[in-house]
Amino acid sequence: MAAAESPSAALRRRDLCSRGIRLAGKMRADVVDLLDAYVEQQGLDASASVAAVEGVPLAAVERWDEQTGTQRLLENLAAYRAFRALLAQMLEEQREQLGEADAGLGRALAAVLLQVSAFVYHLEELLRLESRGIPGEEGDGPPPPPRLSLFEQKLRGLGVLRELAQWAVRSVRDLRQLAKPSAATSAASGTAPGLAESP
Repeated sequence: MAAAESPSAALRRRDLCSRGIRLAGKMRADVVDLLDAYVEQQGLDASASVAAVEGVPLAAVERWDEQTGTQRLLENLAAYRAFRALLAQMLEEQREQLGEADAGLGRALAAVLLQVSAFVYHLEELLRLESRGIPGEEGDGPPPPPRLSLFEQKLRGLGVLRELAQWAVRSVRDLRQLAKPSAATSAASGTAPGLAESP
């Protein structure tokens, strides 16, 4: 508990949160760039409506300001583990569809996948610091995908990238909340509004 938290642990948490905020900010910028390239390369309409992607929790949450720091970390961890699996699947599909025809998009996808993997590790470090066990990955990943048409695969990919951009915004807010001195004592007491749509 925070009452017994040493100054060094508090500093370590703030440092990890600060680095996590930078990682999430960079990841969001790269995902937004990737989204633009993906829409253009796949011949999609940027405003196309996409159903929620199975296996990925939505970034928006009711009563965001009532969540505890641990709840925030666990929800982020589950989401990014799911994104890691979904992005790996997208990358495989991309290679099957295009081969080397558009290596640039494949490289951008692979780079975001690496960032997501690094962020998963970062969240696990924060959970260890909070003296929480790291949940196993059984059941965290998305179920085996149903057979989708090429167009359905493209739309699912669009949905994955859009929601990942939203999660990056939420992660910045969650980590800022966690970095506050009161974060380890009780449920977060901030007055942040619900997650806004990304620009």
